[in-house]
Amino acid sequence: MPKVSLCIPTYNRAHILPYAVESVLAQTYGDFELLICDDASPDNTPEVVQQWADPRIRYIRHPQNIKRSRNMRSGFEAATGEYFIKFDDDDALTPTFLEKTVAVLDANPSVDFVCTDHWVINARNERDEEATRLNSAKWGKDRLGEGIIDDLLSETFVHQSLQVGSTLFRKACLDAADFMRFEADGCEDFDLLVRLAILGKTGYFIPERLMEYRFHGGQTSLRQDIHFLSAKLFCLQSYRFAERPELERQRRSKVDGLKQVLAMRLIEKGESQRGRQLIAELGAASSRAKVGLALSYLPVWLRKLVFTGFRQMRAQDYSERVRNAAG
Repeated sequence: MPKVSLCIPTYNRAHILPYAVESVLAQTYGDFELLICDDASPDNTPEVVQQWADPRIRYIRHPQNIKRSRNMRSGFEAATGEYFIKFDDDDALTPTFLEKTVAVLDANPSVDFVCTDHWVINARNERDEEATRLNSAKWGKDRLGEGIIDDLLSETFVHQSLQVGSTLFRKACLDAADFMRFEADGCEDFDLLVRLAILGKTGYFIPERLMEYRFHGGQTSLRQDIHFLSAKLFCLQSYRFAERPELERQRRSKVDGLKQVLAMRLIEKGESQRGRQLIAELGAASSRAKVGLALSYLPVWLRKLVFTGFRQMRAQDYSERVRNAAG
């Protein structure tokens, strides 16, 4: 059996999937299997996969769409390696990713997973130096030195410094955490890392950019935003940090903040009653929440114009700049 199982869940990305797959085949470490999990893509993904004759590749195609989290889970359940990594079909690993992360796990039996820093790439597969620097600083990766992560709970829950796609795990630790919770669909990575920290697992950081994370064109829809925010709220409400009062206070604050944002999205969509209910749960509503409550009584078409205007007034951050770069 292979030492490492790599899983690339994919859906309707036949045009870009080869970039991810070729990055695996270019690894300097070769004892692996690659599972491509296709969630019933309507495009020509099956034909694209046929180009690879490498026996280490296993193609799992679902006859019907089973959604993101279940597709990820199917690869995990089919994996036979001692170590496991899942990364998206529009991302890539640098050639020495496996060599360097496997070496850490082999040499340190007490370490459960190894995370690395990563490059930011645009729609042209170009590494954006400035966006990469800003991304590392935003999430605190630039302050982490090499070695075991001291306060894993703070890094995963507060700073969100780590990323599943640039992390090699012992499969046993993922079994202990039940890998992906379907209720967390859309923010499974954040949820998995926090739950591993709650379980007392040990993480190791390599401050090298050994993975490429893509910021590609296109914005999420209002429906997708609501789906993600609802999943994130589920996650935050499921955690408890009784032994870390400062984290528990932050958790409650994050819950309130998320309820406010979700309420605004629901009101924009026209789900006024649900949005008002979330604002009512906040108790002392902020001025922003009060504005949202007032907007909920306007016609849906008018409130959408107002929300669009608010977004246009906001300056783009580095991630939006890279996403909006010409393909």
